[in-house]
Parts: sequence; structure tokens; C-alpha cells
Amino acid sequence: MKLTKENFDAEVMESQIPVLVDFYADWCGPCKMMAPVVDALAAESNGKYKVAKLNIDEEMEIAMRYQVKSIPTFIVFKNGKAVSTAVGATTAEDLKARLDV
Repeated sequence: MKLTKENFDAEVMESQIPVLVDFYADWCGPCKMMAPVVDALAAESNGKYKVAKLNIDEEMEIAMRYQVKSIPTFIVFKNGKAVSTAVGATTAEDLKARLDV
């Protein structure tokens, strides 16, 4: 799911389940490397969590709100709060552990 300022609050802040947000940019090599990992996590979520992507070049205001200084940055939101942050390439296992599912 692609996030924009129009749907961020509804999809992330008001979500009843945990949301993993991938802050990325199209030109970012490590972001491209992580894309299959993120896509696989989304495919196996079974409704337990959501996976969303936010392009920092298109949504700079949201990226600045969460102090995203380098990409990829992964932030897990629960009950409208950022509860866990990972910066840089990581593993699916690490991201799943952060989602606590």
C-alpha cells in the first residue's frame, strides 16, 4: 500500500492493527534491495499487520515529522504511535520481531 498525506492518518494512525511503514526513495539502492523483503512481509501478513510504503521525495512533510534522516527507515506504528524504528537494510525476521506478530 502506498501512503500519501491524504491517507496516512486513516491507514496508519487510525489502524486497529500494527503498521510497518517503509520510508524509501526510488533512487535509493538499499531501498530497492529491501523491496522484495517488504513485499514478502506484506504477502504473509494474513491480516495481523499492514505493510505500507512512503516515498520521502513525494511526502517530505511526513518523513520530517518522524525525523527520517536516512533511508530505508522502517517505523512500526501501534495504536497511532511510532513504537519501533529500524534504519538501513535489515532482515524480514527483524521487521517481524518489531511488529511483534
